Amino acid sequence: MDDVILRLKKVAGQVEALVRMIDGGEGCDKVIIQFQAAKAALDKTYSLVLERSLKECMSHNESENVGKILKLISKQ
Repeated sequence: MDDVILRLKKVAGQVEALVRMIDGGEGCDKVIIQFQAAKAALDKTYSLVLERSLKECMSHNESENVGKILKLISKQ
């Protein structure tokens, strides 16, 4: 999970950069590009965690946990 932590730290840095950009009156185009980058990085990290969680639950035949995960996903 070290790679997940690193990805989340990167996203945190991108969000901090967004705050600085907005506070500093940066142009809309640059702010939007930064938002897209942060969103893409968070989406990728989410997918990675989800994939690992499902694989782990399935390898242990934890159908109840898989059901819980699928229920969480469907709420989006």
